[in-house]
Amino acid sequence: MKLRALIVDDEEFARKNLTMMLEEYCPDIEVIGDASSKAQAKAIIESSEPDVVFLDIRMPSGSEGFELLDEIENKNFLVVFVTAFKDYAIRAFNASAVYYILKPIDIEELKLAVGRLVETKELYKESPENYNTYFDSLKDLSSNILGKKQNNRIAISHTKGLKIVEDHTITHLEASGNCTTIYFDDGSRYLDTRTLKVYENLLNPDRFYRVHKSHIINLDILKEYVNEDGHFAVLKGDIRVPVARNRVTEFIRMLKDA
Repeated sequence: MKLRALIVDDEEFARKNLTMMLEEYCPDIEVIGDASSKAQAKAIIESSEPDVVFLDIRMPSGSEGFELLDEIENKNFLVVFVTAFKDYAIRAFNASAVYYILKPIDIEELKLAVGRLVETKELYKESPENYNTYFDSLKDLSSNILGKKQNNRIAISHTKGLKIVEDHTITHLEASGNCTTIYFDDGSRYLDTRTLKVYENLLNPDRFYRVHKSHIINLDILKEYVNEDGHFAVLKGDIRVPVARNRVTEFIRMLKDA
């Protein structure tokens, strides 16, 4: 069954262009309408109950899109942000584990986002309570994008849905192919489909450090560095994480300067 989509953007050309691209390249999507304003979008969402909303967040001031999401009562749809935001905003998008597409729209990125939407919709159909966590994550995104606070909450997509965590509860991260295993101070761990490189760019560099091509550690819980039978960062709980030989000098210098 196709996902029913609404496109929200104040620019008519942008709406028509995205509609054309979805119809031509994304057979899993059926565009049921488009809206140029918050009020129009709200009315369509409430009457038609789309599965996904492609939402421009500069319509026109930057806040209308988030206000729209706040005002909807039955939050049982997914959101793809279509935006010209770059740089600092990418970190916020990734922290919230949301789908976003940068303007001008790249066809391959659009197809990738739609593929993930299909997977997520199936998952949420089995566990509707995931929508509550998902929209909590969007609130964090809104606060961060609009400059209301410095976000240290991260949404992690895992096999059962979405989990929001405080970054200080992460002990270390390990590359698992193109995915990342995230370890927490309570002993739990989750596999996220994003790469370790994404997390290297996402996490606070004052707290987290990439000691190896496959490992990032939380410096707040670093106990010591040892070089017996290799090079290792030892974290609280005697967790030993390898330090790459070519990063040892920089790592030691950073520790001395801390």
